[in-house]
Amino acid sequence: MSGVRSTVVIPNYNGIQYMETCLASLGEEPAQVIVVDNGSTDGSRELVQQKFPGIRLIALDKNYGFCKAVNRGMEASKTTYVILLNNDTAVEPGFVRALEAAMDNGGHAFSGAAQMVNMSRPELIDDAGDYYCALGWAFAAGKDKPRENYAAPREIFSACGGACIYRREVLERIGMLDENHFAYLEDVDLGYRARIYGYRNLYVPDAVVYHAGSASSGSRYNAFKAELTARNSVYLVYKNMPPAQLLLNLPFLMAGFLVKQLFFLKKGLGRSWCKGIVEGFRLCHSSGGRERRVRFRGRRLPAYIRIQWELWRNIWYRLRF
Repeated sequence: MSGVRSTVVIPNYNGIQYMETCLASLGEEPAQVIVVDNGSTDGSRELVQQKFPGIRLIALDKNYGFCKAVNRGMEASKTTYVILLNNDTAVEPGFVRALEAAMDNGGHAFSGAAQMVNMSRPELIDDAGDYYCALGWAFAAGKDKPRENYAAPREIFSACGGACIYRREVLERIGMLDENHFAYLEDVDLGYRARIYGYRNLYVPDAVVYHAGSASSGSRYNAFKAELTARNSVYLVYKNMPPAQLLLNLPFLMAGFLVKQLFFLKKGLGRSWCKGIVEGFRLCHSSGGRERRVRFRGRRLPAYIRIQWELWRNIWYRLRF
């Protein structure tokens, strides 16, 4: 395609139930499309090859997780922008152009989050931009709330990797997804890192995506997701907060993690959550975890101050949004 400025990267693992709908919805969008298959065994890889021969397929030999699949797709793309899209989605016409326009006019913006709508109940929001607070909680604005309340663009903490756009030149500066995450919170980590470097993240309501949700893990709450989320929650704090900021937020973090522990106990997933916390500390102390930590630089102090204000403010946002 001449003049194409974006590549859509779709990671897939046994997503045959959704893949055809997702790819068909992109048919008229002005973008290259790359599907990265994580060793699927349900026929979804073959479906892409047979029904969408114009789409590039990167077939991995096993399930390496969301992060590695996305990174392989981003490495294979050459365009100005990279758009991430879950396989359990369908986009509205104009999706790509809306994201590109927001980035073109976004000044020092790194990412733009699409308006993700509940596929089965399209009057409700699934995700209208992600936030992170001093309690150590990441959360989606607007989850299960009326769509009409989230029609205005705004600045957000980070963009949900289920449907968002990234500026390639910034990825080349700050790095791609951290594959230590495997899955979950990797998009918050990337948005956090961009904020430390002084970039902005935007919510783009004109880019609309219908999202089924939990296609890979199977449900909204399960042992696999609880363990990985707990593990990555610990790692996220360790990676992005310098010691002084960690100490400042420690009372909030302890309270937030305790509330989460009680929540998952109530869901019957307390053991999985505790196991994830232990694994998170192990990851932080591993050589691979230490290597990926964002080093504090004095010139970035203004960015850390802005972020800290948002971490406190977003506790209130958690109640509001």
